[in-house]
Amino acid sequence: MPESTVQPKIRGFISLTSHPAGCAENVGSQIDQIESRLLSERADTTIKNTLVIGSSTGYGLGAALTACFGYKANTLGVCFEKSPDNLKTGTAGWYNSAAASHRAKNNGLLYKTINGDAFSDEIKQQVVEQLRHGYGPIDTLIYSLAASRRNNPLGEHWNSVLKPIDQVYSGKSFDLRREEISHIEIEPATDEEVNSTIKVMGGEDWEDWVTLLAGENLLAPNIKTVAFSYIGPELTKDLYREGTIGRAKAHLESSANTIHAVINQHPGLQGDGSGGAWISVNKAVVTQASSAIPVVGLYMSILFRILNNRGENESTCEQGIRLFQEYLMHPAPIKTDADRRIRLDNFEMLAEVQEQVARIWGDITNDNLAELADWPYFKNEFARLFGFNINEIDYDKPVEIDIPLNN
Repeated sequence: MPESTVQPKIRGFISLTSHPAGCAENVGSQIDQIESRLLSERADTTIKNTLVIGSSTGYGLGAALTACFGYKANTLGVCFEKSPDNLKTGTAGWYNSAAASHRAKNNGLLYKTINGDAFSDEIKQQVVEQLRHGYGPIDTLIYSLAASRRNNPLGEHWNSVLKPIDQVYSGKSFDLRREEISHIEIEPATDEEVNSTIKVMGGEDWEDWVTLLAGENLLAPNIKTVAFSYIGPELTKDLYREGTIGRAKAHLESSANTIHAVINQHPGLQGDGSGGAWISVNKAVVTQASSAIPVVGLYMSILFRILNNRGENESTCEQGIRLFQEYLMHPAPIKTDADRRIRLDNFEMLAEVQEQVARIWGDITNDNLAELADWPYFKNEFARLFGFNINEIDYDKPVEIDIPLNN
C-alpha cells in the first residue's frame, strides 16, 4: 500500500489534496462528541435503518454520524467522491466515509457507503439492492445532496448557477485567493439557468427517491425524511434567497409538502401518524460549496466572530445532534415555523445577531477586516475540511492514502 507525505494545496475555495489521517481525526472527534451527548439519553428513542443521500461531508455527514453513533442505526450513505489513485489522494469525503465505516465496524455498528451519482438510476438500484439484502426498510431518510450538475438517462443535463433574478447584483464580496474585500457585479440569470438550477437543486430527485423506495416497500411505517435548506440574512437575499438558488430551495420546500402528503396518505406508511417530510433550515457553515459563493465568505467571517463570542456557533455535527435530539427523535409533534420548516438557524437569525452583522457589514473595509471579522477562523475551518490544520496530526509523516471506502 503506498504511503506519501500529504501537504495542503489550497487555491482559493479549492483544495487539491486531502489528508487521510486528518480526515479520520475530524470524523473521530465528531463521533466522540455525538456519543458523549446522545448515548446516555437514547432511552426509548431508536432508529433501525437510516439512509443519507449526500453523506460524505457537511450536514449530510453530521446527520449520518449522529444516526449511526448516537442512535446505533444501521446507516447507508450515498456520495460522489474521488477515490485514491496511486499516489494521488482521494477527496476528503472519501476519507470521511472510510473513517466512519472503520469506526462503526470496531464498535459493532453498520455504516456503509455507495459511491456514485445519486441522480442516476444505476446508483438508485444499488441502494435498493443494498437495503433489501443488508438493511431492510428505512426509518429515516436524509436528503443532503449538493451538486452542480445533473444528468438523466436520456442524455439531458442541467447545471446549477448562483445568480440574481431580474436584476444585476452589486455589492461587497471577498476574494479568497487575494484574501481581500472586493466589489462584485453579477448579471441576472436567464430563464434557462433558473430552470436548470431548480432541476439540480430542487426537490424533484428527493421525490424520485421517496417514490422509488415506497414502491420497493423499503420505507418503514412512520418514515421521517428531511432535506436541508438555508435562508440567510437580508444582505445576501438578492443574490441567494431571491436568486436562482433560492428559487431551487423554494421548489425543495414545496416537494417536502408533496412528500409529506404522500407518506401520510399511504396505507403502508401511516403508522401512528408521526412520519412525514420536513425541511431543516440550517445555519451558515464553512463548506467547499459555501466558500465558493460570492458575499457568503465575508458574511460568515463576520457572523462567526459574533456567534463565537456568544458561544452559539454550532458545527455541522452539533446541528445534526440537535436535529435528531430535539426534532426527529422527540416524542412530541415536530416543532416548525409557520411554513412547516425546522429552524436550526435560530441562533444565526436572532434579531440582535443580524443587526450586529448589518452594522459591521456597512463599516467593514480591508483596513479593519481583522478587527471586525474572523477571517482566520474561516480559513482554518476551510483547511480542516480537508484534514489539515489539525493539532493531532504530524503532516511531515508519510501516511497510507489508499484507504478502502467500506470496512
